[in-house]
Amino acid sequence: MKQVSSLADAVSRFGGSLKSKLSGHGVAGAPEDQLRAPLEGLIADLAELLLFKPGAVVAVGESTLSTLKTRPDYAIKVSNALVGFIEVKAPGKGADPRKFKDEHDREQWGKLKSLPNLIYTDGNAFSLWRGGKLHCDIVHLIGDVETSGAKLDAPPSLQTLFSDYLRWEPIPPTNA
Repeated sequence: MKQVSSLADAVSRFGGSLKSKLSGHGVAGAPEDQLRAPLEGLIADLAELLLFKPGAVVAVGESTLSTLKTRPDYAIKVSNALVGFIEVKAPGKGADPRKFKDEHDREQWGKLKSLPNLIYTDGNAFSLWRGGKLHCDIVHLIGDVETSGAKLDAPPSLQTLFSDYLRWEPIPPTNA
């Protein structure tokens, strides 16, 4: 796979891989599910840009959190240590779970908001949550994942958001 040299390259590749999946020509799949493989590619490209060793950042799909009785779309490991989770929503749904209207999404947010390092994305926007609080501004891509293709772009804050997310370290307990 060709290496990426910039955030623009990574997001362009992400957009290009999504356009044909979301075009709706011939066969159409569930929009949220169409984001999965391109998102995994974007995560790998951003990890490369952030100078992580190849293969150090791994997205593990559908990891069950039995204590919360829910299953985020991804658990993210860095050097085999769990650093956080990513929840993917259909394009256009947004990345602010406080604004979701759907009962399932609201119930899921009620469970996931306790997680200490969580990204929500609909492909067009990315948000980072820590213990139910928005950690930084929601990052909106420039363009639309359904129509922009390789012209999709992102502000530098996307790379900052992923750097904060991937470099997060758990707070050790102070007592037993």
